[in-house]
Amino acid sequence: MSGGYSVGAVAEIAKVTVRTLHHYDEIGLLAPQGRTPAGYRRYQDTDLDRLQQILFYRELGFPLEEIAAILDDRSVSPSEHLRRQHRLLTDRISHLQDLAAAVEHAMEAQKMGIQLTPEEKFEVFGESYREEWEAEAEQRWGDTDAWAQSQRRTGGYDKGDWQRIKAETDALNARLVAAFTAGEPADGGPAMDLAEVHRQHICDNFYDCTFEIHRGIAGMYVADPRFTATYEELAPGLAQWLHDAMLANAAFRTGEQA
Repeated sequence: MSGGYSVGAVAEIAKVTVRTLHHYDEIGLLAPQGRTPAGYRRYQDTDLDRLQQILFYRELGFPLEEIAAILDDRSVSPSEHLRRQHRLLTDRISHLQDLAAAVEHAMEAQKMGIQLTPEEKFEVFGESYREEWEAEAEQRWGDTDAWAQSQRRTGGYDKGDWQRIKAETDALNARLVAAFTAGEPADGGPAMDLAEVHRQHICDNFYDCTFEIHRGIAGMYVADPRFTATYEELAPGLAQWLHDAMLANAAFRTGEQA
């Protein structure tokens, strides 16, 4: 078969190297359908279609072995491949948009010489974030001991520390949602215990969160729509429930009135 495309032509069309195409052929991932009388590879349109699929999954980080298994699965129709790719691309776009927003926030913070406390980064940053909140945060808490302590402690955190803190936050949020949806009363033992875990999480990672400070945070959860939205997105009504649980916990453990 002398028709089709040469390996050099395919490499130019697909923006890959000839060496890459040779490798794909050697491992059986993309074996061209034709050869010239001299033995040179000749690629057909169906080969290019498969190469497009390979490069798509490769771009998303799939290993070559997994790509081969996906493309060779005869139970998956071409339309299902397209639906899967659309879903993967949508997820990637969303992830990249989140990363871009995070970089923009970091750039603005650096330019302004202002750092939000990590607690606020987890609570406030999101699609509704506005850069002017950084100045607001420093104005509100910049002269407090808690702010200074948080800056000192988090200044030494590395990527692993932040990954751990994020995992702990997600796990706590899941427990809060489970208790709330199970109908646990906000002033009951399980809810107050979770409120105390919430307070201790701040103490362990950021600053000494007294019960007085914790009450203030609880107030922000219902008074500030930006904070409220964080918990309402997890479960409608969760922000008020957590607020009430935090106040009940503080009252119970200090012997004061909520």
